[in-house]
Amino acid sequence: MNISYRRRALSGFAVLALLPLAAAVRPARAQAPAPIQLFKLVSPKDEIIVGVEAAQLGTGSGPGVQRLAELLAAKGQLTLWQYASQKDAGGALIQAPLRQVAVFKSELLRIEPYTTPLAVKAPAAAK
Repeated sequence: MNISYRRRALSGFAVLALLPLAAAVRPARAQAPAPIQLFKLVSPKDEIIVGVEAAQLGTGSGPGVQRLAELLAAKGQLTLWQYASQKDAGGALIQAPLRQVAVFKSELLRIEPYTTPLAVKAPAAAK
């Protein structure tokens, strides 16, 4: 009787120890897509970082790089915001729009997704 009581007590403590862990594991919520996606455009002369608004890319099932390439192929040229690292009013580094640039499909060699640990500022907030 004494041994079965100990087993039940230990199993009860084990369940209590796992409760905080079970509460911490939650299903991942679907995150809203970033309002600005950054891409590196590589040409024979140079490479720049540009930001494209999610609305401009459209709602396709493919990756953003593919949608941007298809958009550029269809239109022939796009006007995009060039992005660069800058300091905000508080002194923290952010990726902010620098200037608008025209991108021609005939001048590009490669489009790559660009990730940054910095916060990305929207063009409308740059003014």
